[in-house]
Amino acid sequence: MPLLVNFGAGLIISYLIGSLPTAYIAGRLYKGIDIRLYGSGNVGTTNAFRMLGRGPGLVVFIIDILKGVLPTVLVADVLGLDKVLYRVFLGVTAVVGHNWTVFLRFKGGKGIATSLGLLIGLTIKIESIRLVLGACFLVWVVVFVMTGFVSLASLITAAVLPILMLVSSQSFELVSLGVVICFFVFLRHRSNIKRLLAGQESKVIFFSDKRGK
Repeated sequence: MPLLVNFGAGLIISYLIGSLPTAYIAGRLYKGIDIRLYGSGNVGTTNAFRMLGRGPGLVVFIIDILKGVLPTVLVADVLGLDKVLYRVFLGVTAVVGHNWTVFLRFKGGKGIATSLGLLIGLTIKIESIRLVLGACFLVWVVVFVMTGFVSLASLITAAVLPILMLVSSQSFELVSLGVVICFFVFLRHRSNIKRLLAGQESKVIFFSDKRGK
């Protein structure tokens, strides 16, 4: 019974950690704006880079990654939830919090940075998926450099993730995690997919100082 209680508490804590609307807070603190009213309107890293600049964008990116790492590693360790399945559930719950944050009426980001944090957290505990994470990072960089589209790079990487989990003989829990992350990414990028197909998607230059007004 205590384990079940700890698991329930872990899910709540993980969701609240994931729900921290980092880009929204950064927009308010840095420029006094509601970032949802500018750029893509998304509360995530890409729009933070686009509208706030590379410094605040990088801070948002790092914190959003930590939102995935902390539940997967720290929350799980503190509550004695050391099995892979528990870590996966806590990490996914953090991604759900980011995507559908209670603090912004369940409208959040698209989960890429927090999903990355979840995978980074798992690599700390599971050495066998480090190559999977490295391969995903390489795929993302290659697609982004070739196209300039963050959304396309994220979509292709998400599609490749469960395949890499499978071919590298990961456990059922980790293969399932790859499928879930892929589903979430495609679900949250529906508007981007439509714009990509219509040739209307905007390219992103992360390291530019150009900001929205």
